[in-house]
Amino acid sequence: MALAIDPRTLDYVALGVFVTVSIFLIYLIIFIHDIPYEIAKKRQHPHRDAIHVAGWVSLFLLHTIWPFLWIWAYLYKPGQGWGAETVQIEPSEELKGQLKLIDKLNEKVERLERKLAEAERNLDGYDKEVKRMTNDEGGNA
Repeated sequence: MALAIDPRTLDYVALGVFVTVSIFLIYLIIFIHDIPYEIAKKRQHPHRDAIHVAGWVSLFLLHTIWPFLWIWAYLYKPGQGWGAETVQIEPSEELKGQLKLIDKLNEKVERLERKLAEAERNLDGYDKEVKRMTNDEGGNA
């Protein structure tokens, strides 16, 4: 006894398999493109939103920039930042000399400003004395 299956039933089964596989592939592609963003989110990356947007751009560019996004997300380490060492740069002898010169010039400017303020006070005193003398002479005449 042969079991007869209606050809239309096989068409519906094939259509169902095709739709299921298509949905699965779309989900898989979206899941894969989002991996760098998930890495960045887990590591508290400061550019995680940019990585997420670039992931969507990569989706439309057939994932050509996706490996660079993965590297970008992995470069940042929580607690360490970018992993670059902090290097203490010592100023050169020329710079040290220029800084000393600047300090000397600042002291000289301050000294000159004090002298100028004193001269202005003296000038005000002379002006008052001249006015007083001219008023006295004007009143005596």
